[in-house]
Amino acid sequence: MEQHHARAILLAGKNVVLTGAAGSGKTTLLQDFIAQARLKGRVVAVTATTGLAATHLSGTTIHSWAGIGIHDDVSEHMLKKLPSSRLDTIKKTDILIIDEISMLHDFRLDMIDRVLRHARKSERPFGGLQVVLSGDFFQLPPINRQGSRSGSFIHKSRVWNEAEFSVCYLKTNYRQINDANYATLLQAIRDNSLSEDQYEQLHSRIGAFIDPFETITKLYTTNIDVDAVNSKKLQTINSPTVSYFMETTGKKQYVDTLKKSCLAPEVLQLKIGAAVMCIKNAQDKSYVNGSLGSVIGFEKGTDYPQVALQNGGEVTIKPESWELIDGETKRASLTQLPLRLAWAITVHKSQGMTLDAAEIDLSRAFTPGMGYVALSRVKNLGQVYLKGINEMALQISPEAFELERTLQALSAKTLADNHQLYKDD
Repeated sequence: MEQHHARAILLAGKNVVLTGAAGSGKTTLLQDFIAQARLKGRVVAVTATTGLAATHLSGTTIHSWAGIGIHDDVSEHMLKKLPSSRLDTIKKTDILIIDEISMLHDFRLDMIDRVLRHARKSERPFGGLQVVLSGDFFQLPPINRQGSRSGSFIHKSRVWNEAEFSVCYLKTNYRQINDANYATLLQAIRDNSLSEDQYEQLHSRIGAFIDPFETITKLYTTNIDVDAVNSKKLQTINSPTVSYFMETTGKKQYVDTLKKSCLAPEVLQLKIGAAVMCIKNAQDKSYVNGSLGSVIGFEKGTDYPQVALQNGGEVTIKPESWELIDGETKRASLTQLPLRLAWAITVHKSQGMTLDAAEIDLSRAFTPGMGYVALSRVKNLGQVYLKGINEMALQISPEAFELERTLQALSAKTLADNHQLYKDD
């Protein structure tokens, strides 16, 4: 299915599962749909399973929006204790979007369904809301922690069938569009059909020569490695430090939530020569979330950093704002330069990004899908530099593999059943 097909189905008001490989444009399509829906006066609640994913769409976590927090079930007592403000927010909502659904447990989707039916006094699935679930099940799966309720992907939930979701599987890969061979290799990982030749192509990138004058982000599986690399690299630069301090508005609890969810640091320290990464899309499209570069100077009068991007452009980076929006209510905002040090970042925090180049250490990959997430961030194989790779790195969850086949079949049915919506295309 192409984006224009999915857009028509979304605008028709159907419950939708929007999925597809990394780089297929799911977030771009969601942003377009949200804007169009709001222009029509629809109240759109934008949420995600993690705070980081929510910031990409200026939303909040689904756990917070639905009032389920960290609970593992919904009791009658919990329903009675829901604040009136939470109930009002849910009742006023027309469309609920949940992004990064690969990480949402099946039982939590049922919990959300129960809260919405209660709040909206309706026994229709999700209380009658249009619900859009977006994500790629080959990426990070639900995490089952010891001592907590275990669960699976959301297709095992009770409400999955009741809500009659239209599955929209986006086929076109935009991220690796200029490297068809690499796109095929990444698809082979998804298909669990990586050939010996493709495996050798990946392994040929282990120890590949890295131009010392090129800015290349290092992807690690743990925060400890990331923090150590960035701190050490900045200290080696012998030039003055310029610091930028985050400004915030809103109640402390909401501000703290937003800080944890955002890649922007509270204090950003830069020097000329520092490797940096843009962490937001520029309104004038001069850079995107994931663009890499290096600081080449500071603007007189403002001290805003001047960055030479790897794509050849130069841009002065000015402060941007992130917001925590709950339904239609802004709970908090923060303002900071949309930059972070880019010598290293975790695989988890790279989700949603497009990287020009990356040095990837998968020697300590610890969950299925982690290798695919990391490798699929990069536009072409020639810009992938592997430090190491273990057996887990290229594994795909067997359940995700089976679900992929089901979703593709359901998407073909959705395309055929809704031909009247785009018959003139």
